[in-house]
Amino acid sequence: MSEYTISQVYPTDRRSLAQVDSLLMQEGISRDANLDYICAMYDEDYQIIATGSCFANTLRCFAVSSAHQGEGLLNQVITHLMDIQYSRGNLHLFLYTKISSAKFFQDLGFYEIARVDGTLSFMENRKNGFAGYLANLSKAKRGGLSGALVMNANPFTFGHQYLVETAASQCDTLHIFIVSEDASLIPFSVRKKLVLAGTSHLSNVICHDSGPYIISNATFPSYFLKDEESIIKGHAKLDLIIFSKIAEALSVSRRYVGEEPASQVTGIYNQVMSSKLPSAGIDCIIIPRKEARNQPISASTVRQLIKNGDFEALKPFVPPSTLHYFTSEEAAPVIERICRAENVIHY
Repeated sequence: MSEYTISQVYPTDRRSLAQVDSLLMQEGISRDANLDYICAMYDEDYQIIATGSCFANTLRCFAVSSAHQGEGLLNQVITHLMDIQYSRGNLHLFLYTKISSAKFFQDLGFYEIARVDGTLSFMENRKNGFAGYLANLSKAKRGGLSGALVMNANPFTFGHQYLVETAASQCDTLHIFIVSEDASLIPFSVRKKLVLAGTSHLSNVICHDSGPYIISNATFPSYFLKDEESIIKGHAKLDLIIFSKIAEALSVSRRYVGEEPASQVTGIYNQVMSSKLPSAGIDCIIIPRKEARNQPISASTVRQLIKNGDFEALKPFVPPSTLHYFTSEEAAPVIERICRAENVIHY
């Protein structure tokens, strides 16, 4: 196949991106909004005959021209993407693919973690990756009633603290999973520090890094699903399949979530959890939002106040530990990042 070349497609290369989109469309998928590397294989006439992409440590958006099926092109694309990932230092890789393609990726050394309905398979390149993650988690298992909650805490607010305190008061042990993917304006290291500080008075709380298995909206692929509601539901279902296995490792029988009346995303997510978790022996408990100044406390409001430089107005919304951080010199790079962001109000 010496006449075929693989190279990166840059965001400014509209001609190539149009060809990539056309190729993906033939597979019934669309180009994902979250991509940080796109590659294309070109024939001797500089027409794109295969493509694949990366986002963080995931591989996604694969397609091969119908005229070139059976030539092993996808294998070459995957090899190229893995080389790119390894050069970035990403050795533990994940991918999302259609169920019909899962066997192909198994032959390339990927192992299925979970599958959603008949839609997609979530895979990794480590045979015992998820099993090892669960085995390590199980060391934190405690007796009595155990609950869990997942939070991004971008940043940690009085609302998060109220959710944790309420849940912890109803359990012998509460496991908090802090989303460790750095897809938020506030870096994971800072978010984790503020969660630990804001929950340090609760002796029955154990904090965990979510690792790569509890998936954020940014990482979850949208290109398989045709509308926003399907994407949200697909994400929720995949999360719940994985969470059910995590809950089993920790003997967790309750998952706590915060009410989010203003967010379509969280509303649908909570609805799916409420209907699906009980079948796995897990109660889904939705905690009403804490309010301040006659409005629900939200991290979006806090980020907007930080962007505005209105730190005095932060006081009713965040614990002293969070306020102390954002009024310290240490926070300067994070504040600058928030100030540069075009929009800090999002789901």
